[in-house]
Amino acid sequence: MKLATIRHDGRRTAALEVSGGYLPLPAGDLSELLDRSDWKAVLAEAVNGHCAPDVIPAAEATLLNPVPDPRKVICCGLNYSDHILEMGRELPAYPTLFAKFADTLTDPDAEISSEHSEKIDWEAELAVVVGAELRNATEEEAATAIAGYTVANDVSMRDWQNRTLQWFQGKAFDRSTPLGPVMVTPDEVDPEAGLEVICTLNGEEVQRGNTKTLVFSAAKLLSYISTFTVLRPGDIVLTGTPGGVGMGMTPQRFLKDGDQLTTEIPGIGTLSNKFRLRIPTTV
Repeated sequence: MKLATIRHDGRRTAALEVSGGYLPLPAGDLSELLDRSDWKAVLAEAVNGHCAPDVIPAAEATLLNPVPDPRKVICCGLNYSDHILEMGRELPAYPTLFAKFADTLTDPDAEISSEHSEKIDWEAELAVVVGAELRNATEEEAATAIAGYTVANDVSMRDWQNRTLQWFQGKAFDRSTPLGPVMVTPDEVDPEAGLEVICTLNGEEVQRGNTKTLVFSAAKLLSYISTFTVLRPGDIVLTGTPGGVGMGMTPQRFLKDGDQLTTEIPGIGTLSNKFRLRIPTTV
């Protein structure tokens, strides 16, 4: 199933993608839906009981960030073997993790602006949405607790990221991480079987990786994270980016004003984000 948060007639609602459009669900967004202990039963009832007049035509719906209110957004910084090697590092024994805030997330077609960085980079990623509480979970338990997968781009301000040994300040700018356009349930996509992760800049392909090459799978990441902090329904884990980031190029390459960044995972969907950048001010 493909689930979304949409805007229609000025109102926001969680929705199920069906033939011809979107079927509204009894929640304002997917964060609210996943917070219900019976969310799977709600979906099953919607699938079995919907009728055509209830469907919002796709042309009348605007797709928003599907999971706008996570308690936690945790990211894996280095997880594809090709990206790790291009950054001059060895394959890790443990995942490199950092956190974002819900404020960092934005809509799948949002315009992204900044006046504080002149080294803005792209990082196409598969994101995992948690569907059940996890504490000290095994990989098997973590796998069964995955609500679904979506597309993200961990847009990074490299000049801020490299000011210190801690990455946080270069990764947590407000409204800089597009997410969406939908969340796809695990019965439809399997990252361990292989999903292409593709990023294009103004139509030029700059990244293409496959989730088969992840050092730490989605289930491994959720299991590992759950040993030191509880994961709850609606939390988001970004699984890392493949090779091809601008900082790893020779010479290095960064986003410019007016650039169009497209992030795609076939089977899930596409993000399309234009950048509006100004000359940085002194901070």
